[in-house]
Amino acid sequence: MDFAGNPLLQRLQPYPFERLRALTADITPNPDYTPINLGIGEPRHPTPAVLTQALHVAIDSPAGLATYPATAGTAELKAACAAWLQRRYGVTLDPATQVLPTLGSREALFALAQVVVDPRAFARGTEPVVVCPNPFYQIYEGAALLAGAQPWYAPSNPARNFATDWDSVPESVWARTQLVYACSPGNPTGAVMPLDEWRRLFELSDRFGFVIASDECYSEIYFRDEPPLGALQAAVALGRRDFRRLLMLTSLSKRSNAPGLRSGFVAGDAALVRAFTLYRTYHGSAMGVAVQQASAAAWADEAHVEANRALYRAKFERVTPRLAEVMDVRLPDAGFYLWAKVPARFGGVDGGDDTDFARLLLAQYNVTVLPGSFLARMHAGHNPGAGRVRMALVAGLDECLEAAERIVRFVRA
Repeated sequence: MDFAGNPLLQRLQPYPFERLRALTADITPNPDYTPINLGIGEPRHPTPAVLTQALHVAIDSPAGLATYPATAGTAELKAACAAWLQRRYGVTLDPATQVLPTLGSREALFALAQVVVDPRAFARGTEPVVVCPNPFYQIYEGAALLAGAQPWYAPSNPARNFATDWDSVPESVWARTQLVYACSPGNPTGAVMPLDEWRRLFELSDRFGFVIASDECYSEIYFRDEPPLGALQAAVALGRRDFRRLLMLTSLSKRSNAPGLRSGFVAGDAALVRAFTLYRTYHGSAMGVAVQQASAAAWADEAHVEANRALYRAKFERVTPRLAEVMDVRLPDAGFYLWAKVPARFGGVDGGDDTDFARLLLAQYNVTVLPGSFLARMHAGHNPGAGRVRMALVAGLDECLEAAERIVRFVRA
């Protein structure tokens, strides 16, 4: 008898990088060029010494790898996270009740839906909804589906630097919504939510009772003097100091170039943190003691974050105007992606065809980019990612400049 398993798994769609591999499986890249991969957003700047040295010391300590970690996290790490939130956003939280370490933000974004979505809605004849941006980080969709909810895709508005158009969500959808994923700065567009947008989302949350999960893993890579507004910061500005029905999620992956450490945290509503802690106690996703000690050192240090930000600023200042000579692309609010429009000469209904562009660029110039349509879903007969490509400027300056030069030659050919 064939294995049946959880039928909800059948609702999952292939991950964007799986689709990219299938799209380019028959392509032999031009061997005259060394490969350059702008497709995956994996930080490639060096991990700071303050973190690696702290990890070595922690591993060598008597408790480093010899004790089971507590799900709730160490007081040291939670205090470091709360202190960072105070410095960065000017918000005050109780580390004991409003902060919870997680294994990066991806794991937490997924698990949170399993905590929030109430399956009893089905018994009442109502299918629960999880609203997410479109384009989006595919974990939001998978989390919703495996929690038994229906994802609803709120499209982005190109006229507002691809900010999510929350007003496009019908009231009938809000009435069934239990969880909203907000991503600010956004992936892939880099859009940052302003205070008025947070006000609107909070008002909707108060009216319909849904939880807001604010994915802020790109918050420390920005290009203007004013750092991106955070959800907790917006809540305090609007008098919501209890952070009701609100959690922010972040990690060290982008901020500290440590994606392999798998270290992040959630913070906000104490009742949500308590429920999430209970879930994770059974889920078995406690962070190792040594990783917690190293993470505390990383959250306490800003010098490496400022140096990292300077590297990204230098790349975007050089690469963006060069690509803008041949493509519709502009500096994002924040993050390390360029969201570029494919020129119309590459065919397609909405400007150029993003999949053809990606295939031909790889074949002719050995540069990998991610088709924008792989990061979005059809909504009202339109895929808002179609005709665009995402470029992750995560490599060094010289490699990113070389990629830009190849793309310019490719488009002009």
